[in-house]
Amino acid sequence: MSGTPARPVRLLYFVTEDWYFCSHRLPLAIAARQAGYEVAVVTRVNRHADSIERAGLRLIPLDLSRGSHNPLADWRAFVALYRILKRERPDILHNVALKPVLYGSLAARLAGVPHIVNALAGLGHIFADQHRAGRLRRIVQLAFRWLLKGRSQIIVQNPDDLRLLQESGAIVHGQATLIRGSGVDLERFRPTPEQDGMPVVTLASRLLWDKGVGEFVAAAGQLSQAGVAARFVIVGEPDPENHSSIPLAQLHAWRDAGSVEWWGKREDMPAVLAQSHIVCLPSYYGEGVPKVLLEAAATGRPIVTTDMPGCREVVTDGENGLLVPARDVSALAQALERLIHNPQLRALMGEKGRRLAEREFGEVQVITRTLAVYRLLMPLA
Repeated sequence: MSGTPARPVRLLYFVTEDWYFCSHRLPLAIAARQAGYEVAVVTRVNRHADSIERAGLRLIPLDLSRGSHNPLADWRAFVALYRILKRERPDILHNVALKPVLYGSLAARLAGVPHIVNALAGLGHIFADQHRAGRLRRIVQLAFRWLLKGRSQIIVQNPDDLRLLQESGAIVHGQATLIRGSGVDLERFRPTPEQDGMPVVTLASRLLWDKGVGEFVAAAGQLSQAGVAARFVIVGEPDPENHSSIPLAQLHAWRDAGSVEWWGKREDMPAVLAQSHIVCLPSYYGEGVPKVLLEAAATGRPIVTTDMPGCREVVTDGENGLLVPARDVSALAQALERLIHNPQLRALMGEKGRRLAEREFGEVQVITRTLAVYRLLMPLA
């Protein structure tokens, strides 16, 4: 007697932005589909619909703004998400980043979704800035305790975030998995020889004050005034939905002053890093594990970054880069100058960074560990 074949396990990703899904989760979703999951993506559709659909993934548009402070707009988005979950009936909902974790967890509970994976790609400015966001942080912590505890599997990217969630009572022991970052494609990002000419120091990021862009510009100004021969390059664009976004007028003013170059948003990051001699990210944002630092390590470039959660996951001070205190322009300038003047040290640190990326941060390793979380919740038939 033959029964009705079991349907594939339905896996639904919820991410606010299609560009973020493509840059940080698309390879994982493709691997999940190849493993036998039926995969769909709920996100705000902007410019990357073709990339998602070409990968064989079903795309479900949802307009939820990351930076919205409009309760009515957020309520409408939440209701739309709830209706999507009721219609799609996913077996596993994978929420990525803070707002989807909060909204997705509540909608999933109401819609009866049996299994939830909540991936926190850093805790962001709400947890990084205790003074400015203290009240909001307390609200989020209370929401975590109700929505996350015993209801889902949590993926965190660094041990500092894991400890904070445990100490706040938001999660219980054994509920969280530490997976450091979204991984790096070790074939796409490969070591290349340094290009001839003046050393290029590159900061590539969303252009937010919290990413340390102002400190980078100030350090570049100090070094330029001191006669240090180097080019200081900013790569990226502002993020108007983030309260910390740097105005375009400020970027133009920095560029016109001459101490830094602004290359705008670039999609060809392997080429950008190949032109770079040093990669710098003086962030105090509340990172998970910054993807650009993984890419820099894989490319064999030394890194100067802050001794902050997430950033220090990629750099061992003095080994594959240098760690400096957050917001310390003088320390940042000194660290950059040390590497600018020492090509042998740059080469040695770059080699160690590549080995670290191969050992701990390869995309395949991250995908394998994440698929294991899915199987823990609901094994494939």
